[in-house]
Amino acid sequence: MNTYTIDLALRPNTFDLWHVCLAGTVAVLALLLIVVLISVLLGMRRCRRTVSATPAVPVTAPQPEVKVVEKIVEVEKIVQAPAPEPVILKEATPDAALQLLSLLQKEARFIDFIKEDVSVYSDADIGAAARVVHQGCSKVINEHFTLAPVSQDQEGSRVTLNKGFDAASYRLTGNIVGEAPFSGSLVHKGWQVTDLRLPKLTEGHNAKIIAAAEVEL
Repeated sequence: MNTYTIDLALRPNTFDLWHVCLAGTVAVLALLLIVVLISVLLGMRRCRRTVSATPAVPVTAPQPEVKVVEKIVEVEKIVQAPAPEPVILKEATPDAALQLLSLLQKEARFIDFIKEDVSVYSDADIGAAARVVHQGCSKVINEHFTLAPVSQDQEGSRVTLNKGFDAASYRLTGNIVGEAPFSGSLVHKGWQVTDLRLPKLTEGHNAKIIAAAEVEL
């Protein structure tokens, strides 16, 4: 049996066709590999330029959903309050006042007493004249007016005025605090006219003449 021994240290000293083809193939493959590497590097460089040239788009945070709430505004109807009734002022006729003054002068010499300078008289003289005036005034009032007290309570007693009391009939004095009811002491019982009996005037009577001038013949 024949045995073949291969000496790896041997080096070819000559190149045949086979070696030429093998060397050419290796050179072509190396060239292709270099071309591929260059293409890859150029492609990567172009991609970097494109990315760097593209403007960055800011990323906005998602806006919360805004719910539009429809507000219903209730329009208050302005209703004008009814106009208050006009206050009708009663025109006071001076005839009645002048007539009463005339009666006081006739029965009590009231005007004479008021217009007299009492400083020149003594207290006794003034007291005597006042008694005459008082009697005459009392006669006129009792004949032509009916008077009654506003309050039936005794003066000095405690009274209570509830809410809604007649302010024209009761006048509050002192420390007025808060609202009714009010409790206090009755200082004066008041007066009110329940009947009036003034004489009728004749046509053409001049009521401004309280007392006619007297001429003794």
